Amino acid sequence: MAAVNNPTPPADGDLIESDFLVIGSGVAGLTFALKVADHGTVAIVTKKGVADSNTNHAQGGIASVFDQADSFELHVEDTLKAGDGLCHPEVVRMVVANGPRLIKELMDLGVRFNTSRRKQGPDKASRLDLGREGGHSCNRIVHSQDMTGREVERALVEKVLRHPNIAVYQDHVAIDLITRSTRIKRGTVTTTHEDFCCGAYVLERKTNRVKTFSSRITLLATGGSGKVYLYTSNPDIATGDGIAMAYRAGATVANLEFVQFHPTCLYHPAAKNFLISEAVRGEGGILIDARGRAFMQDYDPQKDLACRDVVARAIDTELKKSGDDSVFLDISHKDPGFIKNRFPNLYRQCLKYGIDMTREPIPVVPAAHYMCGGVATDIHGRTDIHRLYAVGETACTGLHGANRLASNSLLEALVYADRAAGHATKQLAQGNFEPLPPPPAWDEVGTTDSDEMIIVAHNWDEIRRLMWNYVGIVRSDKRLERARRRIEIIQKEIHDYYWNFKVVPDLIELRNIAVVAELIITCALHRKESRGLHYTIEYPLRNDARWRKDTILRRPLVG
Repeated sequence: MAAVNNPTPPADGDLIESDFLVIGSGVAGLTFALKVADHGTVAIVTKKGVADSNTNHAQGGIASVFDQADSFELHVEDTLKAGDGLCHPEVVRMVVANGPRLIKELMDLGVRFNTSRRKQGPDKASRLDLGREGGHSCNRIVHSQDMTGREVERALVEKVLRHPNIAVYQDHVAIDLITRSTRIKRGTVTTTHEDFCCGAYVLERKTNRVKTFSSRITLLATGGSGKVYLYTSNPDIATGDGIAMAYRAGATVANLEFVQFHPTCLYHPAAKNFLISEAVRGEGGILIDARGRAFMQDYDPQKDLACRDVVARAIDTELKKSGDDSVFLDISHKDPGFIKNRFPNLYRQCLKYGIDMTREPIPVVPAAHYMCGGVATDIHGRTDIHRLYAVGETACTGLHGANRLASNSLLEALVYADRAAGHATKQLAQGNFEPLPPPPAWDEVGTTDSDEMIIVAHNWDEIRRLMWNYVGIVRSDKRLERARRRIEIIQKEIHDYYWNFKVVPDLIELRNIAVVAELIITCALHRKESRGLHYTIEYPLRNDARWRKDTILRRPLVG
């Protein structure tokens, strides 16, 4: 699909130049684009439609302090507790303190959050209806019914598409980053660590043509990597592209063993990736087994409002003990009118599958939901490759530690998009960048169209199954070693295939999920303790003396 608008069409259709390149179109990428667009031209690359993102699927809301009974200190404390000793306190304080300001900015952009008639105040922000979710000590979830992400995305997309300096390239799949030292050779791409980013190679779906996007500053905002697992709440686009591309280019990644499994995804043969929001438990929903027994009191004093890692492991344990296919989330004791008003989308979707949540419990199981690790960044969103920033779920900022507190994800995306935009525009204004080198042409000499896509489909399925079975909610050294040996074989198969056939979207995504899977396995094998989202049966206890530190990985590169 052509650009939605393009302020400076290049003479050569295969070369697109801009001051800023944004890869991804969720809340992080769109917020950054709007904040930098008055300072230079912006190209947004998105693999499907501009509104297709993890943001669009976010139901719960944005955690921020607006209630008089709440405080920044309490929000910080809750975040640190959820992060199980690995959060960076200075990052947590910075993010929490900036939340109210950025939510007010969203309201000024036209985002319609729920307000309460019972609250009084001089502006809408003081009248916000605040929900509560697991791990929070106060009501602080700013929401738009049960479709918060969709509402935020709507408002941002409307502004982006009207801005004259922003070009949106839909149905464009990023392949790899381009750095100053990028050299494409048969079977490999070489770069060096002392480098800077100057764009990316991108496949246009419609024409199957690889384009070169050249930019002074590049932002990775590609979202999550839930499709690495067989069962996930994420949309199909969540294939860890930013993490994989950054790692291949030489950027540091961190804490990839901490994969958050959401406790409550709808269990139904016809349902795909449908999340039952944590806000249902926040409004009084109770987890029960097939016999109607509430079981969370056996696992945590906070019962159904315990943090996600605790609840997901509890459900996993109950299912293994009982042999049942699912547990159930019951909110049918609440007033039907309240349920329909608070959760209109959930109510409608459940009815499609023959489940009336006002009258009966909802069958649920855990599923891969959020990557707490990612591309390591500083407090401005900078990676250790010059001119390359990463924000949102792609990044590891130090906010989440070993387990993300509910509804801190959209908050982090907003704050770090703001921080990265402020830093990037200052860098651009200083004008001290080296001239961009001519990027090497994309080389597909000697490749052919694939006539064996079954190889791609088979490896896609095998990776997702081995990750679910061996690198899931509960891990062991034996399972992780099996996964490591198998992913090494799969990586070799993908490498040979990639360099002999022309790239297609499924192959690009397969290559990326294989890289992310290998990184998750490597990090999980390294951490010899249980902490947050990483639980291993050989080391069931947390060990602060040895493991209260981030897991850091960096690819060895050849100049």
